[in-house]
Amino acid sequence: MFSFIPNSVSQMGTIFLSIVIEALPFVLLGCIISGALQVFLTPERVKRWLPKNRFLSIIVGSILGFFFPSCECGIVPIVHQFVKKGVPVHTAFAFMLTAPIINPVVIFSTFIAFGNTWKMAGLRMLGSFIVALIVGVWLAYIQKGTILKSSFDSAMVEPNSHTHEHEEVEAIAPQKWGYRILHVLTHSIDEFFDTGRYLIIGGLIAAGMQTYLPTRVMLTLGSTKLLAILIMLVLAFTMSLCSEADAFIGSSLLSLFGTAPVVAFLVFGPMVDIKNLLMMKRYFNTRFIVSLIGLIALSVIGFTLFI
Repeated sequence: MFSFIPNSVSQMGTIFLSIVIEALPFVLLGCIISGALQVFLTPERVKRWLPKNRFLSIIVGSILGFFFPSCECGIVPIVHQFVKKGVPVHTAFAFMLTAPIINPVVIFSTFIAFGNTWKMAGLRMLGSFIVALIVGVWLAYIQKGTILKSSFDSAMVEPNSHTHEHEEVEAIAPQKWGYRILHVLTHSIDEFFDTGRYLIIGGLIAAGMQTYLPTRVMLTLGSTKLLAILIMLVLAFTMSLCSEADAFIGSSLLSLFGTAPVVAFLVFGPMVDIKNLLMMKRYFNTRFIVSLIGLIALSVIGFTLFI
């Protein structure tokens, strides 16, 4: 029936479907958990758990995501709310960088994506933890001045309106559990459909690269480690994949680029992508954003060059 379809297109379609089908359950689970965090994880609770020592609070922020996993699609507004309510900047950003990576859903999805082995999952967690520590120390001891936009008007965000910028959700303790559950479901559904489109686009790009990229080009890219890492950073930024799904894209590119570039892809993508950049521009000043992204990129490159 479909004999008129070229073999290359059929091959690309098969690769694309395998990526999407494997990733979708993890995306759905991650979106549900992220929606719950939007409602239940308040800045006041986080402040109560933090140690007074700045370095220790960076470490706590870095591992907090394991217990309160969050998709990067909604992490920026959460961090902005934390900073506004007095959570230390170094702790809030350590949480922002690791929560989409060092959490049970993403760890397990990475384990599954790379053939039920822990190597890539372990390197991914280690890399994100190191980057979060570097950024946290920079924010705690070096960075000076305000990071929030002075012109930002919090009244622009209506508490009861719903856009996919994941508007900040104030503590809703006085309200009924039914309302809370509805709020969680609303966030989860919205986030699922938004991240789903990025998964589809990323899957198409990865499948197309595997099918149509000439072998000589693959060998050239893989032979220069730094070049391959830089290319994967650009891919991670432009694909803007959800962290629950990007491991399946990364595993499909492993044979083309090698271990270190794929680890760079898995660490950098959840920290810096198009979605996050647009949301950060809304809340934080441009100079801070440029410095933050530059430091993250250099830290990821430095880590992966030694793999």
